[in-house]
Amino acid sequence: MTGAQAANALFVATILAYAAAMFAYAVEYAFDKRAPKRAKALVAAGGGAEDAVESAASGGGAEDAVESAASEAPISPAAARGAGRLGLVLTYLGTAALAVSIVTRVVYTGRWPWGNMFEYTVGVALAGMVTWLILVANRTVPRRLGLFAAFAVTMVLGTSVRVYTEAGPLVPALDSYWIIIHVTAAIMASGILLIGCVFAILHLVKRRFDRQVSDGAAIRFPLNVAERLPDATVLERLTFKIHVFAFPLLTFGIFAGSVWAHFAWGRYWAWDPKEVWAFIAWVVYAAYLHARVSGKGAKANAPWIAILGYAVMLFNLTAVNLVFSGLHSYSGV
Repeated sequence: MTGAQAANALFVATILAYAAAMFAYAVEYAFDKRAPKRAKALVAAGGGAEDAVESAASGGGAEDAVESAASEAPISPAAARGAGRLGLVLTYLGTAALAVSIVTRVVYTGRWPWGNMFEYTVGVALAGMVTWLILVANRTVPRRLGLFAAFAVTMVLGTSVRVYTEAGPLVPALDSYWIIIHVTAAIMASGILLIGCVFAILHLVKRRFDRQVSDGAAIRFPLNVAERLPDATVLERLTFKIHVFAFPLLTFGIFAGSVWAHFAWGRYWAWDPKEVWAFIAWVVYAAYLHARVSGKGAKANAPWIAILGYAVMLFNLTAVNLVFSGLHSYSGV
């Protein structure tokens, strides 16, 4: 087996592991009916409101079993938790396989692995899943939410298959140490922002669910899936923290790209489609951060701006790469 074949086999193994993990997380999400203690119980015990919110976010501490639901469920809560642990193991294995696949591609080609759209997308998936695993390891989010993270990353990997490119040497324009600095920063920012987008979506779904419950309206599928999500306030705060961490990386990635452009093309900025849409994404994320710390009305709309930001990122990755022509077209797909 050649290095390229080994890298491809590990890539396929990653997708299978993530798909299996997604199913395992779904079992835990559906059948482990434990619910975190209410925030008001912590406040009554002397804790602050913020501490109560953080505890609800992590799912840590004592949890109450919903016995009536557990007695009727086809899978016991203990078995569901076991499925969740299996899902986490599969996630670690899949992430390790993806990392080894990238390293194998590096060894086989003798170059940095960000030479085309396929390799970039795989890097984004790895960065996103590593971000998720760090959040779980720190007990920042409950394990069962891996259902949504694994789904998002699996979709990214599935999309990358559509633009698969055989491993080969870099084209001369990309053969620079700046590819390590600029593209790696962009990949890390994109992967972290992917998880941030997931939480922004979950926040909006949970917020809608809470409003329906408050109004006494009927809760139907798919909105009833939000019943076991953490508190909407927690999801919103987590979305903000992730974006605050990723925004400087995105900024640095754009800055490093402009410096590379100066050395490669003799100018820092050429209004190339890739540059323009990267700048638009930066502006949208800056608007999100501004809205998040502004008035109540702006803060309520901030998650929508975060989702728009990632939609612009996806447009820049797909449509700009595949449809528009410009100075970045030499990288192929």
